[in-house]
Amino acid sequence: MRNIDKIYLDGQFVTPKGTEMADLHNPSTEEKIGTVRLAGVEDTWEAVAAAKRAFPAFSRTSKAERIDMLKRLNAAVAARVSDITEAMALEYGAPQTFTSFAVPHAASSFLTMASVLEDYEFERQMGRARVVMQPSGVAAAITPWNSNIGFITSKLATAIAAGSTIVIKPSEMSAIQTQILTECLHEAGLPKGVFNVVNGYGNVVGAELSRHPDIAKVTFTGSTAVGREILRSAADTFKRVTLELGGKGPNIILDDADLDVAIPAVLRMGFINSGQACIAGTRILVPDQLLDDALVSLKKEIETFKVGAPNDPDAMIGPMVSRKQYDRVQSYIEMGTQEGARLLTGGMGRPAGLDRGWFTKPTIFFGVENQMRIAREEIFGPVLSVIGYGDEEEAVSIANDTQYGLQAYLHGTDAARMQALADRLDCGRVVINGAPHEPLAPFGGFKQSGIGREYGVFGLEAFLEPKAVIV
Repeated sequence: MRNIDKIYLDGQFVTPKGTEMADLHNPSTEEKIGTVRLAGVEDTWEAVAAAKRAFPAFSRTSKAERIDMLKRLNAAVAARVSDITEAMALEYGAPQTFTSFAVPHAASSFLTMASVLEDYEFERQMGRARVVMQPSGVAAAITPWNSNIGFITSKLATAIAAGSTIVIKPSEMSAIQTQILTECLHEAGLPKGVFNVVNGYGNVVGAELSRHPDIAKVTFTGSTAVGREILRSAADTFKRVTLELGGKGPNIILDDADLDVAIPAVLRMGFINSGQACIAGTRILVPDQLLDDALVSLKKEIETFKVGAPNDPDAMIGPMVSRKQYDRVQSYIEMGTQEGARLLTGGMGRPAGLDRGWFTKPTIFFGVENQMRIAREEIFGPVLSVIGYGDEEEAVSIANDTQYGLQAYLHGTDAARMQALADRLDCGRVVINGAPHEPLAPFGGFKQSGIGREYGVFGLEAFLEPKAVIV
């Protein structure tokens, strides 16, 4: 049992004044594995006050000083990759296929931002004006449970590069992961108050950060519904806001695609992070003339996607994070059947041989219409919908017919055609033929998938304000 009873304020681990406790569970076994003591409003104000005290000096540090800090943070996190991986497996149930990427990526966030910072010019000449990019002020980061470590490190790395101090509110469901990561960050020896980590509920700590008068910038990753509330709260004090929200990504197979190549990539993109990912390509768009062959290939290929606990190296899909999330996914599977969609594979309940844990059968529906709720709403689980289309125009129309616009996928053989199609898709990123992640490219969404961008220069400038000094 792990009992997390500290938060991180002003350079030290302290006991929060809040007394409410939350249970932590292993989603692979449903067993209670610990507790976390949650901070309250008073703790939140203390964290903001610490960041505010540290801001004047930190905002004046040089590029070289911040680059050095980022490199120290990378080294501190990289030194405990195995501990973080173990915690992520225990507390989140992530399969090894995901942790093998996610944890090293989290550590590398600091080096990526250090390289961006090395080439970034904070001053530039615009006509007779000297334009200075300066940090917008104290920042708040609110992060979700589905890749807790990576979201914390990427947001922290960007804030430090910009010269902003920050208060981080991670998911209370990820307290063990957060504790180990915070220990790493502490070891890097940054000035006290530069970063502060406060465990707590979103409707308490997160809400307070969203409306706190001394917070100038909020960066949030999570649901569209919560993002909407943050935007409303931030409006009263005109906070700068970056929101990375939900998605319902189109996974488009083109008529020239080699199905033997495309189908495995389609399923990898659809079931990424056990389906608990805003970037998952959950709507599979298939040309009508390839539909029968694609369904055969999908049903055959999905048999290779083993569901299991993280200690199974062959498992590609882990459990849902909680009973609540498991029930949500089950309700959508039932809904799909009620809407008239047909099951290609999967369905209600756990996979065979898994009697405990919040495991869900990987499920694919076909005969799906784009107006069905399973095709329009973010399920956040391993549930995919196959939608047929007649021609390229219809494919683009279906792909864009959604309230979301985060990430889309194209699968085919004509590179020029796919580049042209990518320009017509209303989303923040388009991934062609399963291309790997690019940490320097902007990340964020159109429409209700969010506001603003993260990563690289685009993410850095979201923490900066331009000031013109005119001679």
